Amino acid sequence: MSMHFARLASSPRLQRVHAFLEDRLEHSTLEVALGAQVVNPGTYISELRAQGAVIECRQTTSQPRGERVWLYRMTTPVPGAAA
Repeated sequence: MSMHFARLASSPRLQRVHAFLEDRLEHSTLEVALGAQVVNPGTYISELRAQGAVIECRQTTSQPRGERVWLYRMTTPVPGAAA
């Protein structure tokens, strides 16, 4: 069974995540969630990747507590997406 993804053109939530990441800067999972007003940003990032976006991900640790933090940076938007 394959997974079905929402299309950028018809999904306001995907559009918000895409627009938030268009600055090509690194953003934490929390920053994406708050900035794009979505729950579980990883799901939307997967959907954008399935439509051709290139989104890098890396793990780091926060200071001073040393918690794991995931950072995302879109280097290539979804092809054909209006900027």
